[in-house]
This record gives sequence, C-alpha cells and structure tokens, in this order.
Amino acid sequence: MTDFETLGAFYLGKQYDLAARTRTEDLVLYDAKDLTTHAVIIGMTGSGKTGLGVGLIEEALIDHIPVIAIDPKGDLGNLALRFPRLAAEDFRPWIDPQQAATAGQTPDEFAEQQASLWKNGIAGWGQTPTRIENLVNAAEVTIYTPGSSAGKPISLLRAFDAPPAAILDDVELLQERVNATATSLLSLLGIDADPITSREHILLANLLNHAWREGRSLDLAALIGGIQNPPFTTVGVMPLDTVFPPKDRMALALQLNNLLAAPGFQAWLQGEPLDTASLLYDANGKPRGSVVSIAHLSDAERMFFVTLLLADVLAWVRAQPGTGSLRAILYIDELFGYMPPVANPPSKMLLLTLLKQARAYGLGVVLSTQNPVDLDYRGLSNTGTWFIGRLQTERDKMRVMEGLEGAAGNQGFDRAALEQTIAGLGKRVFLLHSVHEPAPITFETRWTLSYLAGPMTREQIRAVSAKARIDAGATAGGSVPAARIATTATATSGASAGATAAPVLPSEITQYWLPPTTSDSGALEYTPAVLGLSDISFANAKLGVTEQRRVALLATLDDGPIALNWDDAERIDLEPSALERSAREGARFIAVPPAASNARSYAAWSKALQKWAVTNEQVTLYKSAAFKTTSQAGESERDFRIRLQQVAREARDEKIDALRKKYDSKFTTLLERIRKAEQAVQREQQQASQAKMDTAISVGGAILGAIFGRGKIGVGSIGKLGTAARGMGRASQQAGDVDRANESVQALYEQKAALDATLQGEIDALGASYDAQAESLEPVVVTAKSGDVRVQFVALVWLPFLRDDHGLQTAAWR
Repeated sequence: MTDFETLGAFYLGKQYDLAARTRTEDLVLYDAKDLTTHAVIIGMTGSGKTGLGVGLIEEALIDHIPVIAIDPKGDLGNLALRFPRLAAEDFRPWIDPQQAATAGQTPDEFAEQQASLWKNGIAGWGQTPTRIENLVNAAEVTIYTPGSSAGKPISLLRAFDAPPAAILDDVELLQERVNATATSLLSLLGIDADPITSREHILLANLLNHAWREGRSLDLAALIGGIQNPPFTTVGVMPLDTVFPPKDRMALALQLNNLLAAPGFQAWLQGEPLDTASLLYDANGKPRGSVVSIAHLSDAERMFFVTLLLADVLAWVRAQPGTGSLRAILYIDELFGYMPPVANPPSKMLLLTLLKQARAYGLGVVLSTQNPVDLDYRGLSNTGTWFIGRLQTERDKMRVMEGLEGAAGNQGFDRAALEQTIAGLGKRVFLLHSVHEPAPITFETRWTLSYLAGPMTREQIRAVSAKARIDAGATAGGSVPAARIATTATATSGASAGATAAPVLPSEITQYWLPPTTSDSGALEYTPAVLGLSDISFANAKLGVTEQRRVALLATLDDGPIALNWDDAERIDLEPSALERSAREGARFIAVPPAASNARSYAAWSKALQKWAVTNEQVTLYKSAAFKTTSQAGESERDFRIRLQQVAREARDEKIDALRKKYDSKFTTLLERIRKAEQAVQREQQQASQAKMDTAISVGGAILGAIFGRGKIGVGSIGKLGTAARGMGRASQQAGDVDRANESVQALYEQKAALDATLQGEIDALGASYDAQAESLEPVVVTAKSGDVRVQFVALVWLPFLRDDHGLQTAAWR
C-alpha cells in the first residue's frame, strides 16, 4: 500500500476481491495523464456512478486541473458542499426534512447523523478533514445556470461570436461550427433542420459563414436583421428570393424575434458571456470547477445550450498548444440524447470531434451514462478508459461488451472473463478497463469529500450561489474607486448651465468633439476636457519585447493653480477617426477654464504627457524562479500562471515517465523470475503428487504380498517393503521441494513489493504538486525612453452630456 497523495495520480478507491466480496488495502491510483485518452462511466441507477464521477472531479481539482461539468440531473452541484469542519450545522441547510422524517429523526438529529457518517466515511478511506480543506483551497466550485438566475447565469450575447483564427483557417472545423450553431438555434424554435435540405438552415449557415469570414460577430438581433435583409443575393447559383422568398424569411425573422422578446428568454441574455477560458480559470488564473446545471431546461433548450458550449470548448481546444499531459476535463454526467448511435443531433458531431482531436491538446473528456444502448460506440472507440458498474439488463451488458471489444482493438480481449466479472459487480464496485493497464481492475470507489445531498433544487443552488458571493465579497474586501470622469447623473444648478454658443478660442488650439453614443432624449451639453494621444515603443531584445502601444488619456480641467494633472487622467479606448470636428446643432457649452483658453498651455501639457508616459507606462513581465522562465510580451499574469501550471504538469509527467522507464528492465526481469518460479512450483507440485501416488501403490503392494503370500515374509517381500519406504522418503523430499519453491515465489513477490516501494518513493521525492497560484512571481519591468514616446496631440475635447428637465446631467459619450 502506498500513499494516495502522490504526484499525478487520482485516488479513486481500493481494489475489490469479487470472489471474497471484500475490499482489499491495495489503492487504485489512476494516472491523470491517462485521462487525455478520455473515459466513459457506465452504470445503472444506484450503482454509485455519481460518487465515482464526483470523486474523479475532486481529484482533478486537488491536482489543480480545471473542470467543466455539464449536469443534466442536478447531482454535480454537490461538489460545492465541502465542509472541512464536518460540523452538523454545516450539513443542516442541505438536509431533506422528508428524508429525516423517514429515518424517524428531526432535521437537526439527521444533520448530526450525516456529519458523523461523513466523518467516519472519509476516515475509513484514509482521508482527513485537511484533505477537504486542500480541495477548497485548490479550486472554487461555481454552479452556472443558463436561462436562470438561480445560480450564476451565462449570457448568450457572445454565443455567435466569430471563432478564433485556428477555426477560421480550417474549412472543416468552420463548417462544423456553422452547422452546429445553426442547427441548435433552429432546434430551439422547434424546427428539425437538415443542413442539406432545410432552407432555414441554409440561410442561417450562410449568414453565420459570411459574417465570421469577415471577422464580425453576431447576436440574435443582428441575425434577425440579416434574415430580413441578407448581405448576399444568391444562394448557390439561384437567386435568394427564389430559394427563400422575402415573405417566408419574414416569418422566420418573426419567430426569432418572438423568441428574443419572450420574457423567459431574457434570462439567457444575463450573466457572464459563454467563454470556456473563463469557465476553466478565474481572473487570477486559478483553476475552477464549473458545474453547468441544465436540469431546469427543456430538452430543446438543453440541446441548444450544450451544442453552443461544446462548440466553444472545441474553439478553445484548437487555440491551445499541444501537450501530452492533462490540461483540463470536460465531464458530461448523463450522455443520453447527445451522442446516440443512430440520430445526428447537433451535439453529436462536436462530441465526436472532441473525442478524436482533444487528446492532442490535453483535454480529457469523461462521459457518464446509465443507458449504454444510447451510446455511439464508433465514437467511444476513441475512449481509452472504461469504468463499468452494475448494469440493469442483458442488452446493456451485450452493448458494453461490444464497446469494450471495439476499444480494445488488436489487444487481447477475454470476453468470457469480463462478462463474468461484470455480472458480479455490486454497489460502488466498478471494473476499470484501460488501454494503459495490463489487465482490468475491480475496485470499490472511495468516500467523496463533498457531501452528496442528492439532486439540488433551484432554491439550494440559489443558496449555494449566494453564500459564494458573500465569501467572494469578504475575500475581496475594500470598495471600488469612483471613476475620474463622471459617468453617472449629477445635479447642477441653473447658474452653471451651459451657454448656447461655443466659446471663441485661439485658432492655435485644436478642438475635437466626442460623438454622443446614446439617442436618449434631453438637451445636449458639452463639457470641456483635455485629450492626450501618444504612441509608445517598448523594446528589449533579451526579453523578447517589441511592443507598440497607443495611449489615450482624458483629463479633467480645474480652475485652480494646477489646471491639469495627467496622474488623475482616465485611460480610454479611442480611435482618433471617431472624433468629430464640430459640435451637434442646438447643443449648449460649459465655460472653458482660463488655462485651457491659452494656446501655450497645450505645449506644456504635451511635454508633461511625454514625461508621464516615460515614468508610468511600462511593459511588466513576470519571472518564475521555480522554472527559471519569464512571461512573454502581452501575456497577462493570469495567463502566465495558467501556462506555468501546465509546464509544471508536463515536467512532472516527464520525470515520472523517466523513472518508470528506469525501472522497467528491473520489473521485467523480476516478473520473468516470478513466472519461472511459479512454473517451478507447479512442476514440483505435480512431481510430489506423482511421488505420493507411486509410494502409495508400492506400500500397498508390499503389504498385500506379505499378507497373502505363502505364510511367511520372504526376502522378496522385505525388498518390496524397503523400496516402498524409500518411495515414502522421496515423496517427503518432493513435498519439501514444493515448500521451498513456494518460499522462492514469496521471496520474489517481496522483492517486487520492495521495488514498487522504491519506485514510489522516488516519485514522491520529486516534490509536492506545484501550485502556480502559490508562487510569488518577480515583476520584470521594461520602460520606454523619451525618444520612444511620440505625443500625437494634446487637444481640447468636448464631452457630450444630456441634461433633463430636473437639471440632472448624464454622460452621453460612453
């Protein structure tokens, strides 16, 4: 038995002796790297499938591997129920009063019992509350609820964003993304659209393809407009109006518009944008456990969202560098309907593509189901690991055997032995069949660190999410500073209202007007400010920095002795071409401070801006002492920490592989000696059995000859008895040979155990699992020289505001 807190290994449980119906003390440690060839979990209701899945995800999070878990039933939200104190009051909010009543207890008593059950449960598997604390610290668990505000909502405003260049440059991948998006959207409308024959599908696919190839993103509003007035006039070689007349296009546009206008659909437009990178890592680059709960959605809504999510995951995968180590996990708790053997829903092609290609980029796909007959085993032939639990019907067993045989390929496959093993599986007992292991393993799943309270209701998800927000707020602390340039409504007196005419300024002063970005009603009023635009060059050949940066600063004006301070200016995102050269008609103007009316002020402010840029603008890289590497130019601290975590995982896997190769020849030699020694035992046992039989015959013959002879014991009889006695001696000697052969086998097995322990010790000596969040990175700063800063202009800029009848002023330029 070895320690389960070993590098790169998931502690799944302990081996199980089916014949004796007992759990052994041999740990089942699953190599995280093996999950890059994907896995499938199959088991009927009550088999312990959810516990195995939760345990697998827990191990990944402890190892700093992020997880996206699609949860159609509400079970995986239990990953958020992690109670290091194991106190009854922590369990109490999640107790089902009905379940407590059935047990003949009050909710408080039942909570006490569950706390005791979990405390004893994790202890019985060699775990401690400290391990729960490690899980909590390793990664946050967030429950997302698309189409609902119970958890953290996911907005689909970016659902039709143009895919990254890696997909745009690949015709096949782009077509898959276009088809999946169009099909999922039409399925939400109840339209069963075939990509070849459906004109609705053809129109949407062409709209998406046209926009994405131009690098433009779309939303539902833009799609509705595109359906009414497409940016093309032909489809194939035929006129668009012939293929899809305007009247019919309007009907489709109305369907989409009704969907967009429906009150219930507004929930789909709230929350964080659908973004795989954000689901996997937080703003600091810390791994996340993102549980995407879709239990509250209809079948059409589930297919719509899952398809969009899979398409985004595939886009993220294609943007990652290749790796042989596990980078992230996509877990689907119930695969039913998403990859059927016959039908072709939009999710199927995306899943098949992920199973074929994601392994090269370090994404492990784990598929779980209780209905093996609903799986496309052609796709699962790309699955390297099978976790098989108790099955319900003979038909299920037959389909599983077909899948296993297909996954085994040309390797040895003992169908009869596997069928017998699967037939004997009980609750929480699984057969682990992996292409990375020499033989299947039967094991019992370990006790989960998370409290398995059962499927979560919306109210429970809302409670978990509320607590997470409170905890996040307490951790963040502090307050958000106010914006330097006012954007919220402010009250002004009548005396300070603007003049109707623009102030007359010297011709040397350059003036620009920011265009209003709102069409809200109200009197337009311009307020003066100063806009500085500069281009800055950063260069450092040693660090590989060559960066050009444009900085636009917006500074307020003051009537005091210091009219302008660039330190108080606000950085804005601005294209100079967007500036207007004159004011809008009918606008009013706030008076210009005296300093801003003097042309010489702008020259001084320009020099001050150059000095400010040299002092304040810089490129900050981050240096890792642990890996003696520095971040790349343009790489944020978050992205650098994510990359470091993957570099650490790859280096760890390489070292472990090297150690195993180092011991391979020793294990091979020792296993060959064990094989020969076991053959010797069999040979000695056969010889001993034969010797016993020969002796018995000799002794029996001698005694019978003496009894039924001629009345006396002759020389011949004495000789026969002597021969029989010598035979007994040889039999005894053969028995001793068997004992000595068994001792040799036992000694060899002890040598193997010692060699296993030595190898494991060297693996453990590599050090604890690296945590990129824990390392203190050293900032490496690259600054610009005065000659590298070019001030394009410092000019007076007029900011548009709207003033209502009550004197409230609202920014109209953001």
